[in-house]
Amino acid sequence: MLVFLLAFLTCLLAPFPSNVLRADPGVYLTQLIEQAQEKKLAEQREWHLLLHYRKGILGGYESEQDDPGFFLSSNGKTDPSSELAATLAQFFSVELVGRSRQPAQCAFIARYHWLKEQLQFDPTRLPALSCERFDRWYEDFEVQSISLIFPSAFLNNPASMFGHTLFRVDQKGQTEQTRILAYTINYAADVPPDAGLAYPIRGIFGSYKGYFSTIPYYLKVQQYRDIENRDIWEYRLNLTGNQLRRFLMHAWELGNAYFDYFFFKENCSYHILALLDYANPDLHLTDEFIGWTVPADTIRLVVSKPSLVSDITYRPSRSTVIKRKRESLPAEERDLAHRITEDLSEVASPIYTRLAPPKQAFVLDLASDYLRYRLETSDSPKPEWKERNRTVLTTRSQLRIPSEEFTVRPFAKQPELGHKTSRAVIGGGWRNNDTFEEATFRGGYHDLLDPEVGYTPDAQIEMASITVRHYNRAGQTRVERATLLNLLSLSPIDSVFHAPSWKLNIGMNTIRHHDCQLCSNGLFNAGIGGAKELRLLNREVLFAFAETEVNISKAYHELHRVGGGGTVGMLADLTERWKLMATGSYLKFPLGDKSDDFRWYVSSRFTLAQNWTVRLEYNHRDRDNDVLFSVQAFF
Repeated sequence: MLVFLLAFLTCLLAPFPSNVLRADPGVYLTQLIEQAQEKKLAEQREWHLLLHYRKGILGGYESEQDDPGFFLSSNGKTDPSSELAATLAQFFSVELVGRSRQPAQCAFIARYHWLKEQLQFDPTRLPALSCERFDRWYEDFEVQSISLIFPSAFLNNPASMFGHTLFRVDQKGQTEQTRILAYTINYAADVPPDAGLAYPIRGIFGSYKGYFSTIPYYLKVQQYRDIENRDIWEYRLNLTGNQLRRFLMHAWELGNAYFDYFFFKENCSYHILALLDYANPDLHLTDEFIGWTVPADTIRLVVSKPSLVSDITYRPSRSTVIKRKRESLPAEERDLAHRITEDLSEVASPIYTRLAPPKQAFVLDLASDYLRYRLETSDSPKPEWKERNRTVLTTRSQLRIPSEEFTVRPFAKQPELGHKTSRAVIGGGWRNNDTFEEATFRGGYHDLLDPEVGYTPDAQIEMASITVRHYNRAGQTRVERATLLNLLSLSPIDSVFHAPSWKLNIGMNTIRHHDCQLCSNGLFNAGIGGAKELRLLNREVLFAFAETEVNISKAYHELHRVGGGGTVGMLADLTERWKLMATGSYLKFPLGDKSDDFRWYVSSRFTLAQNWTVRLEYNHRDRDNDVLFSVQAFF
């Protein structure tokens, strides 16, 4: 018996062979790295998607990720193989890594699960760690689907001039009414509140860091729809359960790091597409954007993918709701709703009392919409507005009838129906005593005469445009015009909406001045004014600007002139396809070359198809007349 006990204890205390209980991590790591090399995992598309690698112009790879903490190898930004080996090594460690300070298996959980699937990790030799933080985060979503969200363009904020895109994670059991309580996955630049004009400049050159964040959707709706008055389009995406998990796992990883934010290329729309690319590597979405990324183009691309979008929902801004409600009322009732916001005793007026109860409810709802709009958009809201709204709502509740359903039609249709954002133009015409042919390329985006479908009405953003013209009699080919930036926002004023109109134009054109027949002229023009909408024929917008202008050219005696003046004009929708614009300007230049200019411009555009238009334009400056016919293609 004693001999048996001694033998048992000897066996119990003796170590098992290392390959049975636990292998040396170094040995198993070497085996995994060798398997990865045999399978060429570092060359596979999914590894490149996880690390955001792009092929360099001169060969090799470089990651678009800019946070050193995202890489586990010192040269992981440019070496996919080195990063894969370092990642496998870090999976054996509980050292905290990344911005979230977790073990690598949890901080980079999408990498871990993909490599585990490819290499079939032995759990006894590479035990899986518990990732409680990720599990709670993932379970809180209760994800059923993902929606791509597009708030329309907003010219008064450089960050939103071209619109914005983000994702909403739709939970199980939510309805269209309760989806506002869901969470979003958003990518944006970390910009200090006092950035001012530095934001667009620093944003162009990637001087801000961009981060992913998870924000309640109702806060984004409040910002976009209620404060900035931007319509919102929601695109429900068809993703499988496995694709949804891959999407969220990679979103979790990207919360660990930052990208350098580039306003034109690596912006809010570009990097969120990378999440969809990893969820479904067959999509190849980010591959479509080489030089710049415009949010509307990303929407167009996503919608074009077969069966990717299952449903489209429109969420109108508060200003759109108010405008559409006002349009539905006769002038007398529109004025009544506005007077109620100033004096609630108007509910005792004969105009109000003779209305049927449903119409009374509608007028009071509209009055409340007015007051809430003022409260949410004013820089200094008056305390009495809040009290008046409370009184209006109390009066409304006394009617004890529900509000009738009111369908709000958008002023701008969904962005994928609009023209593409780049434009090529071929045209010809007559200038003074010569004929010419010209070609224009415009990088983006939209001007007042372009087809308005899918774009913010009465708004213009032109960038990176250049025109080359050949004059036949003079035998001269020259750069006729170039535009760095041309912005214009017309905001029709009425009893409710009082936003000013404004414009900014930086570029060059060709002028005739003094003895110079064709001289290049540097141009800076800025103005502020007002606009008024009419409905005499179809829809017309009258506008006027007070403006200042600076010109630089060898045509001037002192090489420059500085002055100011004004412009009046009209933009008219004659039919759905036919649009007309006419302006007249007078500018006096008291500084530099003392001179003045009378100018007028008339242009008509006809839409042939979604991405094809023709234009006829007449442009007059002092002793200088120019007529141009052109065909324009958007791409």
